[in-house]
Amino acid sequence: MKLTNEVGAPVENNDHSITAGPRGPVMMQDVWLLEKMAHFDREVIPERRMHAKGWGAYGKFTVTKDITKYTKAALFNKIGKKTDLFIRFSTVAGERGAADAERDIRGVAVKFYTEEGNWDLVGNNTPTFFIRDVQHFADLNRAVKRDPYTGMRSAENNWDFWTMLPECFHQTTIVMSSRGIPDGFRHMNFFGEHTYSMYNDKNERVWVKFHFKTEQGIKNLTDKEAAMQCADDRESFGRDLFEAIKNKKYPKWKMYIQVMTEEQAKKHYENPFDITKIWRHKDYPLIEVGELVLNKWPENYFAEVEQAAFTPAHVVPGIGFSPDKFLQGRLFVYGDAQRYRLGVNYNQIPVNQAKHATVNDYHRDGSMRTDGNYGKAPAYAPNSQGYWTATPEISEPPLPLDGAMWRYDPADDPTDDCFHSGGDLYRIMTEEEKELLIGNTARNIAHCSMNIKYRHAVHCYWADVDYGTRMTKALCLDLKEVKKLAKGDQNSLIKATLPGGKYSEETCDMNCGKCQKPCIDKKYMM
Repeated sequence: MKLTNEVGAPVENNDHSITAGPRGPVMMQDVWLLEKMAHFDREVIPERRMHAKGWGAYGKFTVTKDITKYTKAALFNKIGKKTDLFIRFSTVAGERGAADAERDIRGVAVKFYTEEGNWDLVGNNTPTFFIRDVQHFADLNRAVKRDPYTGMRSAENNWDFWTMLPECFHQTTIVMSSRGIPDGFRHMNFFGEHTYSMYNDKNERVWVKFHFKTEQGIKNLTDKEAAMQCADDRESFGRDLFEAIKNKKYPKWKMYIQVMTEEQAKKHYENPFDITKIWRHKDYPLIEVGELVLNKWPENYFAEVEQAAFTPAHVVPGIGFSPDKFLQGRLFVYGDAQRYRLGVNYNQIPVNQAKHATVNDYHRDGSMRTDGNYGKAPAYAPNSQGYWTATPEISEPPLPLDGAMWRYDPADDPTDDCFHSGGDLYRIMTEEEKELLIGNTARNIAHCSMNIKYRHAVHCYWADVDYGTRMTKALCLDLKEVKKLAKGDQNSLIKATLPGGKYSEETCDMNCGKCQKPCIDKKYMM
């Protein structure tokens, strides 16, 4: 292939700069060199603040069961219907160079190219999340990223934040369990996490949660196995996905929904829109929808994976939002992050373009406008020429709202319990899974201060007495003190475990003889 410059003219020489004499300085008139270097200087776009390290693939979604009684979305309107899609898997806390096998949740974003426009389903490989109010979104990200003083990742920051907010406990239990390091993307389930709405052609609404179950089987890595994998191959998950698609062992997931009626939501035993909690399957069983298959690797990583952009604000008629406070914030922040990272016209990048629907958004101008910019059509609405008319018949049904405008604290809700879900999860674990959870947590929190360890041990005790007792022993803490702290509430626990208090590391004089600092039971040291 013949090399050309940026506007198609042939390049005469790509090996030697133009200089003043054989040993002289480079000349400004070497315009190809200047263009080449100027482009190189700008090749690295801002990385995603979260989900920076990722891999992607194309595939298809096929409807296997009829759910038209719940939604009028065209992609679900008949059994056997196929919809093209692009998916991006990622770690969450790590930067672009992070190892794939680190303990972290995995982001999963699916772009369905439907005939009614693109639908972006943005989620993770866990059914819950750390926080429930978007007010804490920036704080969570900063807690798991690098410390502003040391420039290093900080377990102290992570655990301090997680234990200050009790709603983090359920997700923390999941991340520290065997599920915290899946054995590649192919061997994990993933979820939409949030509560969304569906509405049918009669404009009847239900609340839904989205689930994708792997057909390859669940497989996870231990801390030791993951450490070896990170040392051997930092791209292990991406390589596994690439090899599977290359060898035509196409990864597959079955898609399911849980459905809750509006009446059921009103009577639900806790807030059904709280992302830190789940809907029990026995109450809201999984309903099969279809199958997702990945069968094509992108031609160019940067163009298609790095520039892929997702936002939960991209829905199609028949799918809508919910009062989930965290979802409400994500509706803005995801798209805005892409406008900063890729530019205001990021949806014109081919991987982000609608493929089976005509786009008439009447947005104008902006950096990197690549189409006709709507030519001479009027740039305003309403107008007398018939441009930019809305489609009111696709509107979601109205949602009645109650209460005054206020900054509500979920802890004031008498149904709020941040620990029962984590306790329920612990109680269904096998003995081997419980041991893995305790050991993974002990190693992860080992270098944190004593006050944070006590705070987490009490949370475990509130969730399940056995969970708390074993965590206390693993962290070489005093069970009497844990029980004493557990008699209070979260506010009294925080007050008792502030730095410089009774449980600060500098006052720890247990000298139990079981370990050397970091103070954890020897059986859990790796």
